[in-house]
Amino acid sequence: MKKPYIKRKLEDTISKYLEKREILAIVGPRQAGKTTLLKKVQSELKNSVFLSFEDREDLELFERDVKSFAKKYFDRQYVFIDEFQYSKHGGKRLKYLYDTYPDVKIVISGSSAIDLTVQAIKFLVGRVFVFNLYQLDFEEYLLFKSKEGLASYGKYKKSFDIQKDRLDFPQIKDSESKELKKILDDFILWGGYPRVALAQSDDERKTVLKNIYNTYFLRDIRDVLGLTDDFRLSKLVKLLAVQIGQLVSYNELGSSAGYDYLTLKKYLNVLEKTFICQPIRPYFVNKRKEITKNPKIYFFDTGLRNHIVGNFSSLNERDDKGFLLENYIFNQLVKKDMTVNFWRTKQKDEVDFVVETGGRKIPLESKSVFQKAQMPKGIGMFVSENNSELAVILNETSSGRMMENKTKVYILPHWII
Repeated sequence: MKKPYIKRKLEDTISKYLEKREILAIVGPRQAGKTTLLKKVQSELKNSVFLSFEDREDLELFERDVKSFAKKYFDRQYVFIDEFQYSKHGGKRLKYLYDTYPDVKIVISGSSAIDLTVQAIKFLVGRVFVFNLYQLDFEEYLLFKSKEGLASYGKYKKSFDIQKDRLDFPQIKDSESKELKKILDDFILWGGYPRVALAQSDDERKTVLKNIYNTYFLRDIRDVLGLTDDFRLSKLVKLLAVQIGQLVSYNELGSSAGYDYLTLKKYLNVLEKTFICQPIRPYFVNKRKEITKNPKIYFFDTGLRNHIVGNFSSLNERDDKGFLLENYIFNQLVKKDMTVNFWRTKQKDEVDFVVETGGRKIPLESKSVFQKAQMPKGIGMFVSENNSELAVILNETSSGRMMENKTKVYILPHWII
């Protein structure tokens, strides 16, 4: 049975830039929906063609004789090339096509930011716009799962949306919040790969995630690093998966995984560029007081992370529930293309996340349960030092607002980020 098409937010962005001169490069993890998205956009354009460099014939023609490739395909107004990372010398050829055919709009996609950067983008400075297509965010997940939930979510986002600098306090109905929390728990458990969201059973979800990890992730990593044995790499990924939301020591991690410092840093960079996990750094206010060496690690998809640790128990039965809720916040912020940091002093006073938007420094703290009378110490210290206009405490059970000196403190459910 044909799977339904679920519109992605990036579709509108791509459409907006189709009449611009620059090449569009769509980068994101395998199985995040890049091919489906590009085919959908291309299908609605006249005088267009869709190619994939998984087709060896087209790839070899592009590599061997770019002029013949252009003669075959560049009589259209729009040319879409999927899986562009398979071209080992794609950048120079793409530059030639861009310069030679100024009336043809080129759109490419790739599953590894490393491959596209090395093979293509470095040759295209000033000629390319790069957009990330991540796994689904929560709003996109609601498109798959609940029209009623989507309507409720959209209503509250009109008041409170960090990305769009809407920072009014929303009056949230308890019944709607409970329903959105239920869907959020499912989202955190299984993650945001579209194929997982469309699965009809838990067994099917597990099978899809296993396939994504084994077939796509391990294959991509082996190809990028030229590995013949991925045992130590798998061990490294599992070590990172059990440490989400915690300070990571490079020395301890390298020792446990069997890597020296430089190799470890290289592999962590590859894991980030292939959209598996990402370190976040401390927010610098006073360098003498802050810990600057150790990052925290979060995964781009909590479902894949749960597969790696082998745990699909419900959130309320888990010791790592708090860290998974933090990972959800990280995912939501990163998928908005926001820069995310944490804040921590040598005295271990901490704020989970700090973002800057509209000239504001906004601290965000995640709690499972929050008692309004108990202001987290880290939030209090951060807003005092930074004169923050707004702070946000995210939790599962309550909503409200309070003042911390001159700072508005909003207590809101996790799902609203």
